[in-house]
Amino acid sequence: MELTVKLTTQQIIDFIRQMPGEERLAVVLALAKESLPGRTERMKSLESNIQKVCAERGLDWNTMTDEERQDFINDVVHEDRECVQ
Repeated sequence: MELTVKLTTQQIIDFIRQMPGEERLAVVLALAKESLPGRTERMKSLESNIQKVCAERGLDWNTMTDEERQDFINDVVHEDRECVQ
């Protein structure tokens, strides 16, 4: 006989919060590990898209400093401001 228990997302979160710290960490790491393959591909795709947007605006993502990159992303996210070139 096979039993199935249906829990809401909140119930699962509450259950995990009751676990000892090391066990909680093990759960989080296991879930994160499962998402890594897709995450890597998404990051590559996002970086490629960012580089294209930079090139369209006469910028080179690869030569920008961390501060310039952060400013660029802020400018893209906040459409009410003009992008600094």
